[in-house]
Amino acid sequence: MLENIDAVIFDLDGSLVDSMWMWEQIDVEYLGRFGISLPGNLQSEIEGMSFSETAAYFKNRFALPDSIVQIKEDWNAMAWDKYSHEVPLKKGVKAFLDICRERGIALGIATSNSRELAANILSVHKLEDYFSCVMTGCDVAKGKPAPDIYLAVAEDLKVEPKHCLVFEDIIPGILAGKAAGMKVCAVEDEYSIAQKEEKLLAADYYIEDFEHLADECRGK
Repeated sequence: MLENIDAVIFDLDGSLVDSMWMWEQIDVEYLGRFGISLPGNLQSEIEGMSFSETAAYFKNRFALPDSIVQIKEDWNAMAWDKYSHEVPLKKGVKAFLDICRERGIALGIATSNSRELAANILSVHKLEDYFSCVMTGCDVAKGKPAPDIYLAVAEDLKVEPKHCLVFEDIIPGILAGKAAGMKVCAVEDEYSIAQKEEKLLAADYYIEDFEHLADECRGK
């Protein structure tokens, strides 16, 4: 999988950390403040959107009185504690990051999350020194499935897209990586387990966790 790869780019939620479960809880709690029940299709509607795009979507769809800036601040506050105490790394992540670093492979983050929360996650798990570039969906014109964020990370890392490998857990992210001309490995996540077959077809590779991948890389 790492043959001819000079950069590995990770999505964050659901790919690097096991956090997708918490966002539905936050949406329920947040909308509940306004007396609004969580629509059944909401998660599929916002998949891949940047943090700012999602806030704008909420404001428009639910006619919220708060500004987009205020909505994002509220979400950051609600998610901060969960990221700090309840969200673990995906199994085997650090071992795989060490392998990439040993091989001189550049590492980047391409997340739809906010910059504040991305920094929080990396700090909690002491991962800041691994990544040369952290890009959010708010840094580019269009969120996933558009390729913008992956192309931006590759440009920042000074690596051609064809020599980049992406790890993603949801279909819009997988499609974004493929549209950028990169190899994509789908990561299994409970949140998107119903899409497993679709993910297998859309991606170049599929892993259940990083532990087995690290073992394979070390020849175990």
